[in-house]
Amino acid sequence: MDERSNSVAASPGIRGADIIDALLGVDTRTRRTGWTLLFVVYMAAPLQDAAAEEGSAARNESSITVYGGDRFGGSVKDSTTDSIINLESGASFAGALDIGLDQNTQVELFYSQQKSALKSGAFSSQANNLGLTLYNYQIGGTNFIEEVGRGLYVLGGLGGTTVKPDRSGLNAETFFSGNLGIGWMVPLGAHIGLRFEARGYGILLNNNSAIFCGGSSGCIIAIKGNALYEGEVSAGITARF
Repeated sequence: MDERSNSVAASPGIRGADIIDALLGVDTRTRRTGWTLLFVVYMAAPLQDAAAEEGSAARNESSITVYGGDRFGGSVKDSTTDSIINLESGASFAGALDIGLDQNTQVELFYSQQKSALKSGAFSSQANNLGLTLYNYQIGGTNFIEEVGRGLYVLGGLGGTTVKPDRSGLNAETFFSGNLGIGWMVPLGAHIGLRFEARGYGILLNNNSAIFCGGSSGCIIAIKGNALYEGEVSAGITARF
């Protein structure tokens, strides 16, 4: 055994870790630095895992949004009188469930409704304003330019629109429809955000067909046209998960 080993063995009260350090030629300061580095790495590992999980969640973020807005536009012709039938502007309400697919895209389940009316004089003289409620139920998606949950995105969907007259005794009508739009999302935290959107709706109609029929009233109008188009601006609050 060399002199260094003999001196270590002869030293009173020396610890096992000191013996190993002496044999390896490691001084106390170096040993303390090493243990400090190991401790930092050990404590940082869970944080790195959490960051990775958070990034994974962001890549597949889903959300639920409630909207309020205003819908406007929409007109067709009455094939009997050849007059323009205008759909009045009205408040709209909507809800959307967006299911995350990746860092930029989501599948969207969308529902909205609007209170409106056909303007006086635009249809059969047997009625004044005919109140209507439009119900839209569509499936589509959103595509964020930067990443899901922030900034600019485009959206769209396909489905159906049911138009229900407020007057009793008249039948509701259901048509194929779709929407396209653009939006901007402002994140207010990890689990909440604000959305601002502009959408356009297209409702396919049956050309030269009578609608809103029932009972002794007959049919209120006969449509001349293949589609009705509306625009909408809205704002919503989003729960993110």
